[in-house]
Amino acid sequence: MEGVIVEQEMEARLAADYYDLFEYAPISLWVEDYSQVKKILDEVRRSGMRDLSAYLDEHPQVVEACMLAIRVLDVNRKTLELFGAQSKEHLLRNVSRIFRDDMRNHFKSELLDIWTGKRSSEQEGFNYALTGERIEISMRWFVLPGYEDSLGRVLVSLDDIRARRQAEREVAQSEAHYRGLFEHSPISLWEEDYSQVKRILDELKAQGVDDPGAYFDQHPEAVEACMAKIRVLDVNEKTLEIFDATSKEHLLANLGSVFRDQMGLHFRDELIDMWEGRLKYSREGINYSLNGEPINIHLQWAVLPGHEETLTRVIVSLIDITEQKESERYLRYLGTHDVLTGLYNRAFFEEERSRFGEGREQPVSILIGDLDELKQVNDRFGHSEGDSLLRRAAEVFKTAFRSEDVVARMGGDEFAVLLPGTDAAAAEQAMERIHKLVMLNNTFYQGPPLKISLGVATGYKDSNLTEVQRLADDRMYQNKRKNKAGRGMV
Repeated sequence: MEGVIVEQEMEARLAADYYDLFEYAPISLWVEDYSQVKKILDEVRRSGMRDLSAYLDEHPQVVEACMLAIRVLDVNRKTLELFGAQSKEHLLRNVSRIFRDDMRNHFKSELLDIWTGKRSSEQEGFNYALTGERIEISMRWFVLPGYEDSLGRVLVSLDDIRARRQAEREVAQSEAHYRGLFEHSPISLWEEDYSQVKRILDELKAQGVDDPGAYFDQHPEAVEACMAKIRVLDVNEKTLEIFDATSKEHLLANLGSVFRDQMGLHFRDELIDMWEGRLKYSREGINYSLNGEPINIHLQWAVLPGHEETLTRVIVSLIDITEQKESERYLRYLGTHDVLTGLYNRAFFEEERSRFGEGREQPVSILIGDLDELKQVNDRFGHSEGDSLLRRAAEVFKTAFRSEDVVARMGGDEFAVLLPGTDAAAAEQAMERIHKLVMLNNTFYQGPPLKISLGVATGYKDSNLTEVQRLADDRMYQNKRKNKAGRGMV
């Protein structure tokens, strides 16, 4: 008898312990009776209905009836706290204020689980606190052993997921914000995966390559192979505009037309940056639009945080600097050329004369030419006619000389030509070419005839090209005096 009493006391203490676990659990727990719900569903099944989902859509009052048929048997303290109830009795008297409205959305899914014989389920949805506040909840229910047929005892847990949902919404808003910044950025943005490129570089290091610059110079095919391993993950709208693509799919399907030719020149340097472990760098180079036009770009490349070891996420920004480069080229042209004739100007000529004077190519001849009677043409016919005469002279000089010769207008009516690798005999032949071209030019143009006085001198090793130019200039003036006197007219 004493043993029985002890066993009963142990069972009582164990039952008390289990109840305490229920009562003080840190999550809302409900013990509910779903037997009346099951009866309603059984009646629907007996009526011959097989598609419960469609039936409930057509008969929403059945969902409402099932909600009202739930009988709450017990709740724990966390439940009272969550729903703002003063006591269990307070909460149980007001269950209809908790199970309402938006709850129908996830409760229909519960009914479908019961219909298919499931004995546990998990849903997310809404309940309502007694203050009227809507609570986002994650609900799990489980049919207790022994009640599988009747559903007379169901344990339900409710987890308040408002904070999590708010965090998820904030993350989604943040992602949308940054996605918007990416998509609508005024510069071209590319998200790329360089992990395969890094794998190639790591393999080369393992093979003993220690001078990547020399290696890539000797193996340009390795640069091409690395270019082909870049995986483009995403691009923004500005990228489509710059590269003349109709869609992201259109661009990504034609990357071979974008990454080619001269890109290899700056990509080689990028590979060296990666080889040395740099996580960001900038370069200038050339890509190509899908219509074949070259695009001068300023590239900034950076590995995204968390991907430093693998290079699986890299952000690349491209700025189209084609117009800037064209402006720079035009400014350089203006700085080295005469605008009227298109020939080089005095500054460039003198710079080249100094370079050739260092003895790289010997001999060097210098030819000086000066238009005759330009002032008279300007005075009689106007400066437009004089400018036309200067342009005609420029045509003659361009035609008479090689591409490596430096043909310049020194200012006013004076022209000069640097002839590297040209001895005195060849320089005299050059003057003869000019004489013939002047005569030919005069047969094709009306108006004042073109007349040019010429002088040439040749410098050899250790010659001062400034003195050579001065000698050529003196000889030109000798020729001009002869022309003026009516002798040796061109």
